[in-house]
Amino acid sequence: MTIDNLTSPTQVKSWCIENGFHPNRTLGQNFLIDRNALEAIVTGAGIEAGMRVLEIGPGLGVLTQALLERGASVVAVEKDARLAGRLHQALGSPAALQVLEADALDLDWPEFLAGGYDACVSNLPYSVGTRILLDLALQADAPAVTVVLVQREVAERFAALAGGSARGLAGVWLQLDYSVRMVRHVGAACFWPRPEVGSTIVRLDQCRSALTAVERESFFALTRYAFTHRRKQIGGSLRKAGGRLARSEEQLAALLNGAGIDPKMRAEQISNEGWQALARAYGDSGRKRPC
Repeated sequence: MTIDNLTSPTQVKSWCIENGFHPNRTLGQNFLIDRNALEAIVTGAGIEAGMRVLEIGPGLGVLTQALLERGASVVAVEKDARLAGRLHQALGSPAALQVLEADALDLDWPEFLAGGYDACVSNLPYSVGTRILLDLALQADAPAVTVVLVQREVAERFAALAGGSARGLAGVWLQLDYSVRMVRHVGAACFWPRPEVGSTIVRLDQCRSALTAVERESFFALTRYAFTHRRKQIGGSLRKAGGRLARSEEQLAALLNGAGIDPKMRAEQISNEGWQALARAYGDSGRKRPC
């Protein structure tokens, strides 16, 4: 049988049973079966005819089909060989669809993105969604717009501002180059098999920071180190840092003061503006240090 309505739980279940297909929880195969949520994703991404769209983890193709219906050309990356093999034919063999059987975690992103994409629109697998999104979003040629459906608590981390309990490294890194906005919550009942938690549609709009290459290196090194020791106050934590982050106590005090950061603050309390200011200061002080 074919699936005439990819948002029909009955048809999706019947196809899986008839074809001996068992959704793999390890791969995060929870298929979207809600038409309203599907429309919210595509509309939230602003998909228009002629756009070139990247989709990661198309599964049975419900989102792929909606993107094609809007007139987009789609490059769909699917790890599961069974799903990748059926997708093109199942959707009517559209010329605007290219299916790549590959693990997004193994992609050579600079080479893969060289062709240029207007947007990335995906229902990301729960297990590796954060890693995939960071791998993509931090690339120089990442799409200007990314709309993803992710686990709700993950979405809250992406959008969390300084001082919030959900504030973490992923959110700080994404907010360096993107405006992050939660578009809509999607209940667990909108998926089959039904996951244990709800999901959220998140939109990222690119607004690249003005940090230089050296300053970006400092930004990532500083934030990675600080969130590894997130229970410690930033002043005390950085005093023990080695390698490229090593500074004398006097230098560190001056750097934090210049960036407007209280040494008693913890990593999650520092705004992205504060982290960028500190990265600039570190970059400058690093260049001035004698060899």
